[in-house]
Amino acid sequence: MKNYFKKSIYLVVIAASFAANAGSFEDFFRAVRGDNASGVSNLIQRGFDPNTRDEHGQTGLLIALREPSPKVIKVLIEAPQTDVDIASPKDETPLMLAAIKGQQDVVAQLLKRDAAVNKTGWTPLHYAATSGQIAIMKTLLENFAFIDAQSPNGTTPLMMAAMYGSNDAVKLLLEEGADTTMKNQLGMTAVDFANKANRSEAASMIAAAANAKASAAKAVPKDGKW
Repeated sequence: MKNYFKKSIYLVVIAASFAANAGSFEDFFRAVRGDNASGVSNLIQRGFDPNTRDEHGQTGLLIALREPSPKVIKVLIEAPQTDVDIASPKDETPLMLAAIKGQQDVVAQLLKRDAAVNKTGWTPLHYAATSGQIAIMKTLLENFAFIDAQSPNGTTPLMMAAMYGSNDAVKLLLEEGADTTMKNQLGMTAVDFANKANRSEAASMIAAAANAKASAAKAVPKDGKW
């Protein structure tokens, strides 16, 4: 009989704990979407894991960046429990989302938390170049972003800037030494990307940079002799 009561009490405790966690789960994501910073902060202090994913595989920080919920973004980035590098099911990190949205202050906050500037596949620099976020591109490059990073299909930040970004984004990458000769899996160069998007000025800048580099290479003496 005693064992029966002990097991009953144990099951009641487990059930109550499950119900409490389930409630916290709903409360957390509701607070994130509603930009309820105090609600999110209180839940974390009570032991809720801010890295928990919702039914779609998104963390609170990723959701806050998409909403956006600026107050919650700040709380989550500052919380030491938050892993700022957890990516979405599409392999997008918080730094990538902040980069493409032009959220320079959030980029700075994430970098203070040592968010990964470089990663396998698409990178924050790809995303910043795509939307022509010059200041963020400079910040990422200053933090050692690999300028010729290749996406899963071999696309580089210069290719993305050439097709989708601004001419200033293209110019910045060229000035910083982006490789103009690289090709993606379809054999397309950055010039090809620019031409496909009918961006003649971008194509001309890239071609000019490639020609200048080729001319400079030819001018270098062999064996140190002219």
